[in-house]
Amino acid sequence: MTTPCDVNKRREIVFHPTPPGQVDSALAFLSELPNLQAERTDVHLVEVSYCIQEYTLESIETALIRIGCHLEATLLIRLKRALYYYVERIQRENMALPEIHTKDYSMAHAEVWKSRPHGDHDDTPAEWRQYK
Repeated sequence: MTTPCDVNKRREIVFHPTPPGQVDSALAFLSELPNLQAERTDVHLVEVSYCIQEYTLESIETALIRIGCHLEATLLIRLKRALYYYVERIQRENMALPEIHTKDYSMAHAEVWKSRPHGDHDDTPAEWRQYK
């Protein structure tokens, strides 16, 4: 069972210094999202608080990139970001039922199975397979 502290996250989003003014536009965008708090903590740093059942850091940063924000891409920041993405994805999977697959892959495998020879095939000549 998850406790409320497990599902509430506080993460930092680091913006690239250029273009100027992107942090203000990001704060304006984030303030319109329900159940998400965002505050500026430094010149290029925004701290967001959210519930993992509604948002993930990956979805928030993807939305910021789509509106034209440029995030910092140093090695340490990218490693942290990848770790947060992974942890939140696994936590969401553990909290809910597995995803329902929308595509039916069984027919694709059946078509391949029909076109390939299958069964017990051995290229060894019959006289070599018999012990005499």
